[in-house]
Amino acid sequence: MDKKAFTLAEVLITLGIIGVVSAMTLPALVNQTRGKELETGLKKAYSVIQNAVNQMSYDEGQVVNAANYGDTGNFMEVFKKYFKLSKDCGKSSCESQEILENEQLGSINYKSYTNIPIGTGLLDDGQTVTIDGMFFMIENNPQSDKNWLFISVDVNGIHKKPNRWGHDLFTFQILDNGKLAPMGAQDTVYRDDKYCSNREKSNISGIGCTYKALTEKDYFKNLPK
Repeated sequence: MDKKAFTLAEVLITLGIIGVVSAMTLPALVNQTRGKELETGLKKAYSVIQNAVNQMSYDEGQVVNAANYGDTGNFMEVFKKYFKLSKDCGKSSCESQEILENEQLGSINYKSYTNIPIGTGLLDDGQTVTIDGMFFMIENNPQSDKNWLFISVDVNGIHKKPNRWGHDLFTFQILDNGKLAPMGAQDTVYRDDKYCSNREKSNISGIGCTYKALTEKDYFKNLPK
């Protein structure tokens, strides 16, 4: 009885087809997996920040807001007590300090939602790294015209990309009444659509994406390149 087998040409053609299909589908699967990881990280960060602010308000016996924590850096001095830290950088930048046996954190080089290098003006009033890798950065600006208290968090850590606002870097605001609000929500400073837009070529684009990231089902599937 004759035995039928694939010819070399048929095997090569089949492998070629498999390769093409893999090349077409693998990037989408990788992006989907990373998006899910970032979404999970954001929800975890929101929960732990909310719990810390609530406990802080209870322990301090006052509303947590910019006015009640005065000068730059005062908020972080209390806030950081509610986390287990691997690194506390104080008012300076974690990127310029050493961590864990002289290992360098390296350059942060954060970018905006649309891939524009950002400044550090809204991230420089206290920085800490928790033992589970989240990187917190504070803006504490108790002024009459800018009574701001922002908490920004890199949900997957300082070393992991993409290091972009609205991708893995998200900002929350503590309102005057002590409520923690995802930036972009009603009553937050950066709530206009332009602060979370593919068309906005600004160094703060993405700062207002936190609310959308928490409420829009397909948010992480549609991140800009």
